[in-house]
Amino acid sequence: MAEQESEIKKIIEYLSPNEIKLIPYLKEGSLSGICKKTEMDKTAIVRSLEFLSNKNIITLTTKKQEIIQLGINGLLYQKQGLPERRLSNLIVKKNSVSLQEAKEGSKLNDNEFKAALGALKKKALISLINGNIVLTGKKEELIQKTLEERFLESLPKKLNDLKPEEKYCLDNLKSRKDIIDLKDNSIIEFTLTKLGEQLIKHDFSSSKEMIEGITPSLIRSGTWHGKKFRKYDIKSSVPKISGGKRHFVNQATDYSKKIWLEMGFKEMTGPMVVSGFWNFDALFTAQDHPVREMQDTFFIKDKVAKLPDKKIIEEVKKAHEGKIKGSKGWNYEWKENDAKKVLLRTHTTCISSKTLKKIADRKEYPAKYFALGKCFRNETVDATHGFEFNQTEGIVVDENANFRQLLGYLIEFFKKMGYEKIRIRPSYFPYTEPSLEIDVFHPIFKRWVELGGAGMFRPEVTIPFFGKHVPVLAWGPGFDRIIMEFYNIKDLREMYGNDINKLRDMKVWDK
Repeated sequence: MAEQESEIKKIIEYLSPNEIKLIPYLKEGSLSGICKKTEMDKTAIVRSLEFLSNKNIITLTTKKQEIIQLGINGLLYQKQGLPERRLSNLIVKKNSVSLQEAKEGSKLNDNEFKAALGALKKKALISLINGNIVLTGKKEELIQKTLEERFLESLPKKLNDLKPEEKYCLDNLKSRKDIIDLKDNSIIEFTLTKLGEQLIKHDFSSSKEMIEGITPSLIRSGTWHGKKFRKYDIKSSVPKISGGKRHFVNQATDYSKKIWLEMGFKEMTGPMVVSGFWNFDALFTAQDHPVREMQDTFFIKDKVAKLPDKKIIEEVKKAHEGKIKGSKGWNYEWKENDAKKVLLRTHTTCISSKTLKKIADRKEYPAKYFALGKCFRNETVDATHGFEFNQTEGIVVDENANFRQLLGYLIEFFKKMGYEKIRIRPSYFPYTEPSLEIDVFHPIFKRWVELGGAGMFRPEVTIPFFGKHVPVLAWGPGFDRIIMEFYNIKDLREMYGNDINKLRDMKVWDK
């Protein structure tokens, strides 16, 4: 008995004022009971109950249940009546009415009118004959309240308490927009333990005199002498606090930009909606190339782009038609109208083509630029592909640039991004020669993953800008797959799901 009394006194020294305030009401057994008898905030009560549970004073249980309640349209229909009720009232008066007259008379919008017709036809109360709504059921059936109306009047209700006919109504109404709303509701219940039974009999008057914290005035006055300080239970779990932070994709892109800047590059930016000229033609992509077809590119309907000055247009036209020295072009007649089509950029390389024009106009080279941004392609969405994705872009414009330097830039960048196993293999792109593909070994997929292409711009790309061939190193690997490896994401779609719980648990980007 003495040992138990000693244990209780020890526990009291750890109880906070809120916990002490709750103890006399613990026999209530429910959160709602305590809320009614105290003036405490509900959140403070729940937190205090969790602390009491950690001290083995109560046994805490949380039961989840679904509550059916009226949605936005349900609340509206509660006042005005369901669409089928308003239509029924009109049909009862006339027996037969035209569709147009019924729609105007019932004052229903298109969706409501269709829903009302469907509901009445499903119950075999009406038929549609020669553009007229004809009553085929009994008038009494139209006049009396339907199961759905009686069900809506009974809400809110617990999902588990529904009768068979109410479940039938629920299934019918769930398919209709915002009439009902299913809400998860948590019920907190608790029971006193043996320790708790002993504790509620205790006198807590002395504990109210315990000092909760040290303040400057307390120290100056010396009133703390001879008094007890409340002890803090450092082992007890506390609610998790999620601090604000940037989205993990933004963290990764910021880090990548920092790498390029440290390597001496300037950032280049551009719009997501561009002309076919900058996205394809200036990059020596033939106008009949498959990448320009609808299945790969999102074109903006009925929009026409304004092209740059005629000089650069004429030079690009010459490159496509094989009229520059040393090139056969694509052996077709280049059409300016195709270049004026507007689209969502399929790669950030369109930013490179516009930047090359600025570099040539200013005679800025040697120059190094990078970009990192979103691109769009009409891809089938799966674990490693999406219709939108991030790409990191780079160009080095230098008359002394060579292929070995291109490999050096890429290897250095990916090492700084945390990839040690890098594979470079030959590839083909319309606007680079030689061309390469960059692969990294993915530790999650346990296979080589393609990140994107690189190469040296062909003379057909550079001559229209500079009037001569100037070597340009260029690359544009995908960036989302790089992020997936660091965050152990197996499915690309998870990157943009924006599940708040997952985002809170996501680690900070720190390579």
